[in-house]
Amino acid sequence: MRILAVHPELCVACGACEEICAMTFFKVPDLEKSAIRVSAPEPNGGACTIEFCDQCGECIAICPTGALYRAKNGLVRIRKKDCVGCLACVAFCPTLVMYVDPDSTVPFKCVACAKCVDECPADALYMMDVEVPALVSELTRSVRFAGEDSHGG
Repeated sequence: MRILAVHPELCVACGACEEICAMTFFKVPDLEKSAIRVSAPEPNGGACTIEFCDQCGECIAICPTGALYRAKNGLVRIRKKDCVGCLACVAFCPTLVMYVDPDSTVPFKCVACAKCVDECPADALYMMDVEVPALVSELTRSVRFAGEDSHGG
């Protein structure tokens, strides 16, 4: 399956990925409606922080209605018609990347559509092929945080 991945050291925190995400799915340039979130590096240096769903699937079992599922392509998806807005998935998400539309109670997340990859002027975002969904979380976290020491710095 193809998932979103990042080279954080290349990110310039321009916001292009956040804006295209919000525009693609909500038709507004509201960054609160983006499924990818970028934070500029700390003043003392380091890389930007880019957060998005890594398709780990740990949220699926917590959903009381089965609205969360793993699609045939391996990605975690939300069946909006089955979602009751309990937001258990938002509270449970181990990487805190399941978001809530401020205008409704329906959660949303990255669906690895690659629109942000196409818009990134720094080529910080890319699509990565992963064979086994169970390894997705481990792989993307190791790519995302490559070069950090055990203290997160």
